[in-house]
Amino acid sequence: MLSSAMPGVRRRGILFVVSAPSGAGKTSLCQELVTRLPDVRYSVSCTTRRPRPGEVESCHYHFVDEATFRSMITEGAFLEWAEVYGNLYGTPRAPIQEWIAQGSDVLLDIDQQGARQIRRHEPEALSIYILPPSLDVLRRRLEDRKGDAPEEITRRLKKAKDEVTHYHEYRYVIINDDLKYSVRQLEAIVLAERTRTSGLDLSVLEGNLLGNEGGN
Repeated sequence: MLSSAMPGVRRRGILFVVSAPSGAGKTSLCQELVTRLPDVRYSVSCTTRRPRPGEVESCHYHFVDEATFRSMITEGAFLEWAEVYGNLYGTPRAPIQEWIAQGSDVLLDIDQQGARQIRRHEPEALSIYILPPSLDVLRRRLEDRKGDAPEEITRRLKKAKDEVTHYHEYRYVIINDDLKYSVRQLEAIVLAERTRTSGLDLSVLEGNLLGNEGGN
């Protein structure tokens, strides 16, 4: 695939794995990034949990029942899947493989458990961890969503204390204190990774520069 983002350069897309404790803002960051950069796809996960207020089918998640989800597991339809807070979450395999082969980058918004599975099966994937600036800020963000009961917020905060200690497992860390600045940081990571020579096929460009018509 000839990447439109880099004229004259062929490349496979890059798989970016983005994780964070619940409420840290990773979904908002990923959705904002795809509006700013060409050739970036945002993978939409499947889940058995009920939609929160404002969530839209096929935009935030593919909402399915448990029987359908477990059937997809049996069929090998997921690149990774996990049970989180009593609900099942999974990343569809087929669209990601197709997008990467076409030269599009893919953002995965998944938890630590899923990220570990991805790293085992896709060692070239780039991992990014989103941290909140403090536990108090995280609590306010969870409360502002107004989609979780107080006991659920307490459980998520308790889990977040454990999750944030694993940030060192990731290649990059972004502290999401200001959404606009954090989006710029995420954008900078993607743009930098696109220019790694190890991921590029420059034969067409070399042919053009050296006057080698056979470079195509």
